[in-house]
Parts: sequence; structure tokens; C-alpha cells
Amino acid sequence: MQTSLKSLLSGLVLLASSPALAGSATTIPAFDAKIATARTATSPGGTTVTRVEMQGAVDLLINDDNQVDAAERAHMGAKLASTTFLTGVNGSAKKYLSDTYELNDTATVAAPLGSYPVAGTPAELYGATGSLAFASVIREGYIPNGQGVANQVTLVETFNANAGGYKAASYFTPITTQELIATLSANYYATHATVDEVEGALAYIYQIYRNSSRLYVAGWSGSYHSGYMQGFVVAAVSSDRRFVRFVEVITYGE
Repeated sequence: MQTSLKSLLSGLVLLASSPALAGSATTIPAFDAKIATARTATSPGGTTVTRVEMQGAVDLLINDDNQVDAAERAHMGAKLASTTFLTGVNGSAKKYLSDTYELNDTATVAAPLGSYPVAGTPAELYGATGSLAFASVIREGYIPNGQGVANQVTLVETFNANAGGYKAASYFTPITTQELIATLSANYYATHATVDEVEGALAYIYQIYRNSSRLYVAGWSGSYHSGYMQGFVVAAVSSDRRFVRFVEVITYGE
């Protein structure tokens, strides 16, 4: 689990520092090729497209420049509307595609999402103490009625605006409850989170997304004075897409 999280974070850090590639002219054919490979009998999921395989294809649309442009989103929309395409795509894979499509609505202006420290310490909110609680920072807020929804640009800009100016996230991607548990269970400053902390954090985050199934994660990194730190942030979004709870966790610092 630690290796998995390190891979996620290092990948996001690398992408954030990489120059933009050719855009949709390159990413859309790459997406189609990745799906075609996923449908072959020798692929990990056999002829069925699994969530992991769909994630590998969909993420090509955002990884080149940290955003989904209009052409890339239109391509995802066409696939979601195609019964031919969805044949052989399992439910979890379809949800990853659908969730990414919804989150990346190509808006260029963030909605006015509030983000304020919550009452109580992470240990109090998780009901347990340990490395996860120590490394957590929790904020939440809502978008006024009629002033937009929590989409990609809103989540990124809101998190970065409250990140202290020395760290930043590039983009959020959908995450399942099982993936969240694995992420929360990773090492923090070389110590393991306790089971009680993970279960408490999961329950606290679940309060927000249980009715919406809108749960996202982003890696972040940054320099502070002469040091460096990195971590992840989970964004749990309510069913009306107006309320967001951010759980930010520092996993490494020097």
C-alpha cells in the first residue's frame, strides 16, 4: 500500500512539472488504443474492461496537461452514450469514466467554495490517535446555492488557495472506498496508521459522500523554506455537489 501511494504521488509530482504534450490529437487515439488493448483476451481483465484498465485509459486524457479539454470530454461523453462501447465494460470501470466526465466539465472559473478549518482535532474526529491523525489537516465548506458546483477547477483552486502557498495539487481523480482505505493505511513519516484511525477517518469522510458516491483524491507536493514535503488530499462531495470536506494528509517531509 505504501508503494502504491508513493507511485501515485510521484506520478502526480512528475506530471505537474512536465511540459504539456500535444493535447487531444494525441490523447484521444491513445485512449482508444488503451481500451482496445484492454479488450483483448490476454489483458489482465480478459475481454472485459476493468476499472484499473479504464483508469489507465482515461487518465491519458488528463495526464498530458493536467486538464480535460472540450474535445477530450466530448470523446468521453460519446463513449458513455454508446451501448457498443459499454458492452464488455464492467460497472466499476464505467463509473470511473462517468465520474471523470462529470468532474471535468471544462469550466474555467472556480465556483466560490468555502474552505474553513473544522471544529475539533483530527484525533477527536477520527476517535483515535496516531500518525494519521497527527498528519491530517481538515477543512470543509460549501458553495452558495445557484453559484456553481464542485468540479475539477473548483476543487483544485480551492485546495491550492488554502494550502499555505508552498504546496499545490494539479488535479483530482475519482477513488473508491476500497482505494481510500488503502491510501489512508499508508505510512506517515515512516510509521503506520492504526486500524482505529483508518476506520475513524473513513467514517468521517463517508458522512459526506455516502449519498453521492463522489469521492476524489489528488497528490500534492511543495517546498517549505529549505525543506520538501508531499502528501495527498481527499475531497468528499455531497449529493448536490455544493458541500466539500477536504482531508489533507502529509505523508513525507524533510
